[in-house]
Amino acid sequence: MAASRCIPNTLTIAGSDPSGGAGIQADLKTLSALGTYATSVITALTAQNTRGVSSVHPLPADFIDTQLETLLEDIAIDAVKIGMVASRDVAEVIREALARQRPRWIVLDPVMIAKSGDILVDDAGIKAIRECLVPQADLITPNLPEAAVLLGCPAPADRAAMEALAPGLRALGAGAVLLKGGHLRGESCPDLLIDGDSLHWLEGPRIATRNLHGTGCSLSSAITAYLALGEAPRDAVAAAKAWLSRALEASHRLDVGQGQGPVHHFHAWW
Repeated sequence: MAASRCIPNTLTIAGSDPSGGAGIQADLKTLSALGTYATSVITALTAQNTRGVSSVHPLPADFIDTQLETLLEDIAIDAVKIGMVASRDVAEVIREALARQRPRWIVLDPVMIAKSGDILVDDAGIKAIRECLVPQADLITPNLPEAAVLLGCPAPADRAAMEALAPGLRALGAGAVLLKGGHLRGESCPDLLIDGDSLHWLEGPRIATRNLHGTGCSLSSAITAYLALGEAPRDAVAAAKAWLSRALEASHRLDVGQGQGPVHHFHAWW
């Protein structure tokens, strides 16, 4: 009788959200809910709630390096999600650590702008993400404002404008790009997967809810989990998008905060 496959190990490298809906807390919930063993390295502390971010305290690059080295020398990681990176020093530390002990999958969510509109990363940090981490990633998951920041152009306002960004996003060097269309107007939330020379639209309904805090973090972590579990990239993205829709639909069961509440990461369990 063949031995059962071990539960895959995943890693989130991200900032902390004390309200629990975004950042490393959302990542850990998502990675665990989908059946992986989740580990974490914290890059920044924030003071935030469902109404916004009041302060960001980046951790020193050398301490982030120590976290990564200590973790990776002991635990074999199948897939990693990278979230908030606030400086070039931190970006270089992450790049070098993952180059030394590279997981099979690297997913980069270029967190620059919070759902509340707060800017989380300065110009130097944006440049570092673009130059150090994007080329290392198998998949990046920018929303429309983040894609515009990466390319230095206006944010697209329709599907045609999203497709027009494809050449520039390809040129950044990532293996594939999931351009998230949630900022578009309308009853649907179409995402565009740019994979080599191919463009694939992934359709999804717009869920009527104010509980949108941490949706980007949760989606990228769900993709990371499905990749670790053995799904092909396009299937992992589709499965993650469907999972997030269910988490949004179930979010009314939570009563967290007075602003944009979180999705229900454990909707399949309780």
